Amino acid sequence: MATILVVEDEPAIQELITLNLEQSGYSPLRANDAEQAIELVRDELPDLVLLDWMLPGMSGIEFARRLRADRRTQDVPIIMLTARAEEHDKLSGLEIGADDYITKPFSPRELNARIRALLRRRAPQTTDDIVEASGLKLDPVSHRVSGNGKPLTLGPTEFRLLHFMMTHPERVYSRAQLLDHVWGDHVFVEERTVDVHVRRLRKALEQTDHDRLIDTVRGAGYRFSAT
Repeated sequence: MATILVVEDEPAIQELITLNLEQSGYSPLRANDAEQAIELVRDELPDLVLLDWMLPGMSGIEFARRLRADRRTQDVPIIMLTARAEEHDKLSGLEIGADDYITKPFSPRELNARIRALLRRRAPQTTDDIVEASGLKLDPVSHRVSGNGKPLTLGPTEFRLLHFMMTHPERVYSRAQLLDHVWGDHVFVEERTVDVHVRRLRKALEQTDHDRLIDTVRGAGYRFSAT
């Protein structure tokens, strides 16, 4: 379930968006202004931010700029929500790092479509899409994994680890990066914990010879090879 931070100062719009997100299976966080949003982000890193352009105090543009300047939040997808429809305003939002731009008024259906598209592109591990590679299949909805049609049993952490790696193939992730993405950036555990769970994951995948898909990259971390 993706966590989405809604930064919107108009109560009626905030309520409508939040209700729509809950009905669509997301976990929403609410902020009335950028200052409150900063506090929420410190406590929990969201998977996506819906950000109003016009906010009291710090503007949405300035908040987006801060997110992009911080290593911890620089990759969080941002959709700008605004009544500004002029092309130069859209370009301003995109130039400071927003990923998408939706003009008020908008339909909940359109907003959901934009969110799904952006999460698939930027945070595919938060979606319910089935992932397959070389006969290995993972279904986030049923929480099932199979190799060449044979059911495989994984613990919850190994499942999340495999899901993340399968949705980000051919890229090397350090132990610290895997801790942030799989365990959460506010969970303080030792980096060698990653090694323990990778070993468990490989053991579970041995039955169908899919443990070969998880490479150890000496001095760098781990990589999922999709072939």
